[in-house]
Amino acid sequence: MSVRRVALLTAGGFAPCLSSAVGGLIERYSEIAPEVELIAYEHGYHGLLTGTKILIDDEARRNARVLHRFGGSPIGNSRVKLTNAADLVKRGLVQEGQDPLQVAAEQLQADEVDVLHTIGGDDTNTTAADLARYLEENGYHMTVVGLPKTIDNDVVPIRQSLGAWTAAQEASEFAQNVVGEHRVSPRMLIVHEVMGRNCGWLTAAAARKYRQWLDTQEWVPSIGLSRERWDIHAVFVPEARLDIEGEAARLRGVMDEVGNVNIFLSEGAGVPEIVAELEAKGEEVQRDPFGHVKLDTINPGNWFAEQFAELLGAEKVLVQKSGYFSRSAPANDEDILLIKSMTDLAVECALRDESGVIGHDEEDGDRLKAVPFPRIAGGKPFDISQEWFTEMMGELGQQVAPAPGVEH
Repeated sequence: MSVRRVALLTAGGFAPCLSSAVGGLIERYSEIAPEVELIAYEHGYHGLLTGTKILIDDEARRNARVLHRFGGSPIGNSRVKLTNAADLVKRGLVQEGQDPLQVAAEQLQADEVDVLHTIGGDDTNTTAADLARYLEENGYHMTVVGLPKTIDNDVVPIRQSLGAWTAAQEASEFAQNVVGEHRVSPRMLIVHEVMGRNCGWLTAAAARKYRQWLDTQEWVPSIGLSRERWDIHAVFVPEARLDIEGEAARLRGVMDEVGNVNIFLSEGAGVPEIVAELEAKGEEVQRDPFGHVKLDTINPGNWFAEQFAELLGAEKVLVQKSGYFSRSAPANDEDILLIKSMTDLAVECALRDESGVIGHDEEDGDRLKAVPFPRIAGGKPFDISQEWFTEMMGELGQQVAPAPGVEH
């Protein structure tokens, strides 16, 4: 297949890889196929529906390396679900009676796009595959090569999603300042709320990074600077059973002995319990176009803090969220290497007309490849039985059992 025009888009929430991935794709095309024209749809599928696009000119090609230094996305994101026609009509992106998938596909055809690179989660990439299939059925061939973006690291069967390593490091660094607040008051309770709707990988990885940082520090216990006070005392993830009373009894002992308690909380932990409580009170639970509970409207961190504050006899409570601090950061060195390996392969696959999502396939010996779209799915649970996690939880003295219905 002769490739003349390639389109890029980034979609969904931010992750510390988008800018770098866009830069990496531009660099690789400029290296091995400089004759290919590159465009980018602004704000993901929003721009695709409206036909809003950027021509990646010579200046952008020459300076693509600069994109590796920044977080966010230079071409913009949005949360647009092409199968939610009612929401798109309400937002003025399509007209009543129009099929959004058809509108998007016809825009790609009008723009004469031969290859579409999507940088996003499972919804972003599988939607792109739906577009390609629609076009194929209507006599227009287009190759789709996706890159897996999610700080939750929960794309099946991809071993490591772009940006997740950086997000864990950034959440750890955020916590290093927040936990310093533990001496601002006697009997202080600190809840560090970490992003992660259905998967606790980021919370667990951030806790691991934070405790590795603790290992590098010196302590002066005689003046009150002790590791025990700076340490994490509990980690709550959606995949583990929630035992508030049992944990409260354990943490009450920590509070009595150390004088403070620090909790790392995945924002998705306990959400079923919170939603059930709110709906029992007759309160409406808001959801986004994908049907997900809007977590910022139910404030899981505050809910947990309220549950534990009284049981622990806390005099002061601090809840801090690291999500936006983490997800908008530039990619770290570890992610930069992963991004380069994936963008290089993505371009090579595109030029040989091989569609799929680039990643290390956990079901194929962790081989880096274009994983076929039918095998891509979201919601991969964090495996709480991993040795490093069970060792960490054992050091914290926290008992961990799988949550009901969670399979590994």
